[in-house]
Amino acid sequence: MLKKLFGLDKKEEKKPEVQMPEADGKDVVVSPITGKAVSLSEVPDPTFAEKMMGDGIAIQPSEGTVVSPVHGEIVQLFPTKHAVGLRTVNGVEILIHIGIETVNMQGEGFEAFVKEGDKVAAGDKLITFDMDLVNEKAESTITPIIITNGDAVSELQKEENIDVTKGETSILTITVK
Repeated sequence: MLKKLFGLDKKEEKKPEVQMPEADGKDVVVSPITGKAVSLSEVPDPTFAEKMMGDGIAIQPSEGTVVSPVHGEIVQLFPTKHAVGLRTVNGVEILIHIGIETVNMQGEGFEAFVKEGDKVAAGDKLITFDMDLVNEKAESTITPIIITNGDAVSELQKEENIDVTKGETSILTITVK
């Protein structure tokens, strides 16, 4: 009776198990955000612009929804929800860092839909963020997508200076060693 009264009798909603494709030595990364794909050199932060964390691409977003760019696993979700790390089926590690200096927002305006250990498919919603709030409180909304274990990559093809749609437009093709 008490369980019913407090809604504790409801079963926890389970996400369907994501079927992971076989590792084939290539990862195609779709845009995690709708907007414009640009070179990392356009990011107003030397850590990203000078590739200190790794190579990749950046998206100048036109909306505040981030989806998974690959089939893989969530390996890190920052407590402030401004960044998420994924590992592809081929072992490539990808960091999506929403905006610049957004860590200082302490999670305000960010909502996560995944947790560490979750398996995700390309296009699955990861995080939403309030673009107006980020524009007001952070340096930029530009979002670097970084390969943090570049030593595992033998070739990286980038699609820069194009309009991209989250979950659809290919932005990186990674060949693993």
